[in-house]
Amino acid sequence: MLFIVTGPSGCGKSSLVGRIIEEIEGIEFSVSFTTRKKRDTEKEGKDYYFVSNEEFERMRKEKKFIEWAVVHGHYYGTSRREVEKKGIHKDLILDIDVQGAQKLRSEIKKAVFIFILPPSYQALKNRLIKRGQESIDSIENRLEVAKKEIRYYSQFDYIVLNDKFEEAVVYLKSIILSTRCRRDIQIKNILPILRSFLGGE
Repeated sequence: MLFIVTGPSGCGKSSLVGRIIEEIEGIEFSVSFTTRKKRDTEKEGKDYYFVSNEEFERMRKEKKFIEWAVVHGHYYGTSRREVEKKGIHKDLILDIDVQGAQKLRSEIKKAVFIFILPPSYQALKNRLIKRGQESIDSIENRLEVAKKEIRYYSQFDYIVLNDKFEEAVVYLKSIILSTRCRRDIQIKNILPILRSFLGGE
């Protein structure tokens, strides 16, 4: 199953997804490509694949992305190969921007779309300032974008309020684990069990 996690910049989606990868077995993280500069806390190939504008454009023209978008002046894209390769034997979780999630919504029918909601505008602003990675102008731009992105919450299957982080982790885990119990997901596993009863074994 494909789990797509999105929300405004600074809402905490990356931290939440990081905990999910640590605490739930059988789920892989889809590493996106970006042209923005690597932050001090980020690792190549773990958080993102950091590429030049020229490299990204080449990949885009070769249709190597299932979705891509320009976010805050930088390119972001989800690799088609990354999704196909990692999603064969395990669940896959994507941490992407709202634009990208909307594009995937129209292309991928069998996926779970999750919107991470900050507790308030002021809380989001405080988080962006505390992060200390952006200029004041950049923060203001992100907040203006967030005002627009929030309006699309109704297009998603689940909303996780990231007010208390540990609670938000529990909610996100619950969505993933309960999805794994859906009848259509479990059918291959339960057929042998059903046959054992019907066959009188």
